[in-house]
Amino acid sequence: MQPINDNKCSWINDLNPRENTKELQENKDCEWLIIGAGYTGLSAARKLGSLYPNQKIVLVDAQLAGEGASGRNSGYLVDTTLNDGFTSNKEIQNYEKKTNIYNLGIKAVKRFIKEHQVDCDWNESGKYFASSNIKDKNILVNFSKILTMLEFDHNLLTKEKLAKKIGTNFYDIALYTKGGILLHPGKLVRAMIDTLPSNVELLENTTLLEWKKKNDSVYCIFKNGNIRAKKVIFAVNGFLKSLGIKSSYNFPITLTASMTRQLTDKEFDEIGSPKEWGILPVKPMGATIRMTKDRRILIRNTAEVHNPFKMSQTDLNKRSIKQKMGILKRFPNLQSDIIKSTWSGIVSRTRNSSQIFEKIDDQIFVAGCYNGSGIGVGTLFGEQIAMKASNQVTNEIEVIEKKIQPTWLPPDPFLKIGVKTRLIYERFRAISEI
Repeated sequence: MQPINDNKCSWINDLNPRENTKELQENKDCEWLIIGAGYTGLSAARKLGSLYPNQKIVLVDAQLAGEGASGRNSGYLVDTTLNDGFTSNKEIQNYEKKTNIYNLGIKAVKRFIKEHQVDCDWNESGKYFASSNIKDKNILVNFSKILTMLEFDHNLLTKEKLAKKIGTNFYDIALYTKGGILLHPGKLVRAMIDTLPSNVELLENTTLLEWKKKNDSVYCIFKNGNIRAKKVIFAVNGFLKSLGIKSSYNFPITLTASMTRQLTDKEFDEIGSPKEWGILPVKPMGATIRMTKDRRILIRNTAEVHNPFKMSQTDLNKRSIKQKMGILKRFPNLQSDIIKSTWSGIVSRTRNSSQIFEKIDDQIFVAGCYNGSGIGVGTLFGEQIAMKASNQVTNEIEVIEKKIQPTWLPPDPFLKIGVKTRLIYERFRAISEI
């Protein structure tokens, strides 16, 4: 099924529409083919373009480049995570391996924006893990011990101190981490599109229907033509399972978010005119919420098993009601028609919150499953999977490959039943946080 390019996401609507996009209309041969033009695919293409300026590189996406999960996320470039999956590994050594990857991801994005002078509303404001239930203090205290051992700059905040910083007294306890960065995901991914090397051909609205390996080539079949490539990198993240890539190790989850209009001067003054901030939930199904640079409020408080290719406007409207309720619980003085847009997006999960970064064989490589940390890790993995596919060894690859491997998942319908059950359980636990 063809994903639809819609106009529901505020981040994407902030940008000028792109012109002269190109679709596949004929058969092609190339040295390199990359499937998926989000952070990972764009970064892989950029790296390959610089490594092989005289080779033909084709980058394909089923919709407009950057307008899938990359342009639809909440805009957190994370240094640490508390709830990055359903069975987050709290063992100190494995957690350190994760944070080492997050750190390399931040550095990869920093290098890109410095090299290309990118304006993506970069703000090294840090982030908060917050809860309205004081009982969650124990979770944050234990997390603080881990961060202290790993020498992360952080501190616990009480209700009163947090309220002064974010403009709402909804939360009772929070843990602030200094290293987190907030940015505009649409602006960042658009810059990655605009800076693609000249030997990279970008084909959009071109859905991969089937792929197969024959001899020393990989054949990818699309509606209006086929592409034969010497090497293929799969960078489709939430759609890996639908393409049969590591399908026993990953699954997609559909998230829904809403963005308000810009707050008026009066509304902004009433909540204390706070600086830009971002909050992540203590419990997995709680709300992610942030105040943007231009005084809009974003909220994400739904996660579900859903058709990953499409969500109807009716379904979006139902979820928008939940998000409006979430905003008004935190900011009761705002008007009830505050929400301007609502959109859905896909994240890729693994059972143990690890990522996929692999050579399948000499012609096929894959990177994905960022468990909600795709800006930095996706950028890093894109660059490094290109290096791995080029038979190069880097310090970054060595760090990445020290991570634990994704664990096996049962087949459907058992997997779907299990995920739905877990989501219901987590939603119940976090009901006050939604």
